[in-house]
Amino acid sequence: MLQPAYSLDEPHREMVLQAIVDRSLQRGWALIAAHIRTNHVHVILAADATPERIMNDLKSYASRVLNHSGLDRPNRKRWARHGSTRWLRNRQNIETAIRYAIEKQGDPMAVYVAVDYR
Repeated sequence: MLQPAYSLDEPHREMVLQAIVDRSLQRGWALIAAHIRTNHVHVILAADATPERIMNDLKSYASRVLNHSGLDRPNRKRWARHGSTRWLRNRQNIETAIRYAIEKQGDPMAVYVAVDYR
């Protein structure tokens, strides 16, 4: 690693969450749930794009928001090269993923759950 591990404090987590909400709206993606932790992010959404494209788009947009905030150096590495992506093919899989992302990660941090999934 060329830089120390990146950790998201509360203001950074809130910015990343808002960036995910905003980008999902811009792209017409249905954001179902998101949980921004200190060292990783969970996002569950419905979209007409591959999970890899979505992940890359969200990472890029969140980085742009963080860069513009002035809280980090613009060349700060924040994300792993890849990440875990899965297709969730039915409502049961989606609900299981929501429970894992929101309830099984420890104390809630920056959390979003769509109204119709609460």
